[in-house]
Amino acid sequence: MKRVMVFIDGSNLYHALKKVYLRANVDFEYMLANLVTPGRELIRAYYYNAPVIAEEAPENYRNQQRFFSALKKIPYFEIKLGRLVRRQNRIVEKGVDVKLAVDMVSKGLKNQCDVAILVSGDSDFAEAVQIVKDAAKHVEVAYPLSAHPANELLDKCDVYKDSEGTGNLEVSLAPVALCGA
Repeated sequence: MKRVMVFIDGSNLYHALKKVYLRANVDFEYMLANLVTPGRELIRAYYYNAPVIAEEAPENYRNQQRFFSALKKIPYFEIKLGRLVRRQNRIVEKGVDVKLAVDMVSKGLKNQCDVAILVSGDSDFAEAVQIVKDAAKHVEVAYPLSAHPANELLDKCDVYKDSEGTGNLEVSLAPVALCGA
């Protein structure tokens, strides 16, 4: 049985779903069940994001905290947080992509999985994907094609799963929206 780890770039996924479906509610348990097909075992899924700054957007912060609480109830699901930082007149996410890339590479090099599934379309992960592949692991990317995943990322992965129409990232009527991602 192939051991699978899933690495979800929360902010990237949120923006892709808003672009493709005009909303971003996701049933993550359903998504994982569709990504981890028969003959595979889910070892762990990691969700990476940054918490909303409570002082900047209190309602979004409360919604996001409820969302994180719901995610914590999913078996084998872990949340890894970076931070949001104000730079001039905008807020930027810091540390999230690095955490995801380091985790994916370290888990692959430590032989903790056979397959890494990346849920992101960000080209920043292309080199991390290559390193994991060089460790004799398979790397798949699951992402809506109409959200335009980076060609550099698609060129590096072993398998690309266009999530549209497959249920892999199907928009659901999940009770808690992915707010403030």
